[in-house]
Amino acid sequence: MHFLLPLLIGFGTGILSAWGVGGGTLLLLCMTLFLGVDQATAQGINLLYFLPTAGMGLIWHRKNGLLEKDVLRQAIPLGTVAAIAAAWIATSVDTAVFRKPFGVYLLLTGVMTLFQTKKSDK
Repeated sequence: MHFLLPLLIGFGTGILSAWGVGGGTLLLLCMTLFLGVDQATAQGINLLYFLPTAGMGLIWHRKNGLLEKDVLRQAIPLGTVAAIAAAWIATSVDTAVFRKPFGVYLLLTGVMTLFQTKKSDK
């Protein structure tokens, strides 16, 4: 029965992720807060969780003609450089420096999402 809680957490965050709620971030938080997984391991699991989901999203969007190739040509090189720079900074700085600002960022993002209104397509 020790597998039941991780199974439920994975199932729940998977459903929320499909709805666009940010299941990967929720999975990371649940693993560290409720399952006692250390942060580095949880981040690795989160990455493994994200890669197939992102790959399927890319395939689905391409199939439905939802990818803007001009935007991708600009975003991919800049995004790659930014990811490399962020990874270098993240490995060079003590993680304690990022914990509180990241927590505040998550809280603010959640609050903004709750109070966000949809724009009409007129």
